[in-house]
Amino acid sequence: MTPAVFLLTCALVLISSSSFASADIVEHSFHVQNLTVNRLCRRQVITAVNGGLPGPTLRVREGDTLVVHVFNKSPYNLTIHWHGIFQTLSGWADGPGYVTQCPIVPGNSYTYRFSVAGQEGTLWWHAHVSTLRATVYGALIIRPRAGRTYPFPKPYREYPIILGEYWNANVVDVERQGLASGAAPNNSDAYTINGFPGDLYPCSSNYTHKIKVIKGKTYLLRIINAALNNQLFFKIADHNFTIVAVDASYTNPYVTDVVLVAPGQTTDVLLTADQPPALYYMAARPYASAAGVSFDNTTTSGIVAYEGATPSTPRMPVLPPFNDTPTAHRFYSNLTGLITGPFWRPVPREVDVHLFVTGGLGLTACGKNAKCGGPLGQRLAASMNNASFQLPTKMSLLQAHYENVGGIYTTDFPSQPPLKFDYTNASNSLNRAIIMTTKSTKVTKLKFNATVQAVLQNTAFIGVENHPVHLHGFNFYVLAQGFGNFDHARDSKNFNFDNPQERNTIGVPAGGWAVIRFRANNPGVWFMHCHLDVHLPWGLATAFVVENGPTPSTTLPPPPADFPKC
Repeated sequence: MTPAVFLLTCALVLISSSSFASADIVEHSFHVQNLTVNRLCRRQVITAVNGGLPGPTLRVREGDTLVVHVFNKSPYNLTIHWHGIFQTLSGWADGPGYVTQCPIVPGNSYTYRFSVAGQEGTLWWHAHVSTLRATVYGALIIRPRAGRTYPFPKPYREYPIILGEYWNANVVDVERQGLASGAAPNNSDAYTINGFPGDLYPCSSNYTHKIKVIKGKTYLLRIINAALNNQLFFKIADHNFTIVAVDASYTNPYVTDVVLVAPGQTTDVLLTADQPPALYYMAARPYASAAGVSFDNTTTSGIVAYEGATPSTPRMPVLPPFNDTPTAHRFYSNLTGLITGPFWRPVPREVDVHLFVTGGLGLTACGKNAKCGGPLGQRLAASMNNASFQLPTKMSLLQAHYENVGGIYTTDFPSQPPLKFDYTNASNSLNRAIIMTTKSTKVTKLKFNATVQAVLQNTAFIGVENHPVHLHGFNFYVLAQGFGNFDHARDSKNFNFDNPQERNTIGVPAGGWAVIRFRANNPGVWFMHCHLDVHLPWGLATAFVVENGPTPSTTLPPPPADFPKC
């Protein structure tokens, strides 16, 4: 062997060894069981992970394999969803109940195993059966693999900020009561920051989250909205933020004094401690876009404490009004993707599948001799293209697809609304001729690697509302968003093909639309649904069945041996 060949061989071995050394197996155990907490002047039993609210923060590096053993010691059926993780060829670990798996029944366990590749930033995990995600949730932080850095100046320190929603009640009972009546479930009693309501609520002065900062230092706040039913405005008094990532996708730096996060979304911001040393409130309150609909109109708070600050009453930020749609739209529409980021890929220009999907809240028939609490005496039911999604119960969609079992779902989800009308005209709010829907389990079948473009169109049924729509298994490009009815000839001229933001959850504007595009390069079954928990059991959802690719490396493998069966 010549010296040159020997040196080249050694270099390749070192590169290979370095590559393998940078990928670890990160292992955790989740013990899910009842926990008694004291919030809002009373003790309440909740379901929680490892005795904490929120549950444990999972920290991995890009390229690692995450293994989580889940032991269900709670009285409820349970699954865990790893929100935003691509689950490439590991769809069995995605977690939505009856979509990719049947639940882990009380007393049983299941091990989730998947790689975390091609993503950096902030994601999260949560329960995906019933309303358990009100208290079963936590952060999932993906740092660059060894030898790589953030595409922004390294912060002095990082803080997860998880916004939540809290009931002085059993949240499973709250959902059951709402479904039984056909009306909306009861509103929450508080919002929380890292599990604490904050001292603006009664009996909560000792339940206020605090972070410490040093003047002149810059911090990375990893903001997650884990609330069930409300988008939230978030501010820190007298401070600005620089947005650097959303949904674990890097963005061009965007300076703002307010952040809006919908349920399911994450936003990474740089905070520079550039104010006089003092105490400053961080606070969050809802963005509630549905006119005339009751909601939890309260404010959660935490405290940013400068080193050396003397005790004082913290300064309070001025939060936007709860119905400030212009501020919401300005925030969302000003975000753009960082094309120099490590995982950026150009937007695919050729579209194979076009979808026009109307979404909103409608009604189903109450039933003979029944009394329902929804409008017009009927039962509330959400839908996409007038198909109100019904989850199966005999087996999961993924298992039915993999084993080619019929009778679980049909592949006739309509690519267009079955009836065209003036979608955002409020006069159609309670038009019985178009507001009624029926339950079904309809999905869309996609060829492997097909490029899909979906126009997500809001409707005025019951009332216009901003809907946060989450897609499992993929990121998508947000090409454009606006108000009124989407008009292709007019609105396609404004599509951003250069640097659109990438997301896994999009807040479709109230009384408006959003256009998303993604490549279906991940075989399996992938849920698309509204991440307002109140709307999921009502049926604002559908699913994509992505066929296998042409090679073993693009083919879904069989389920694990301990895969939960129905």
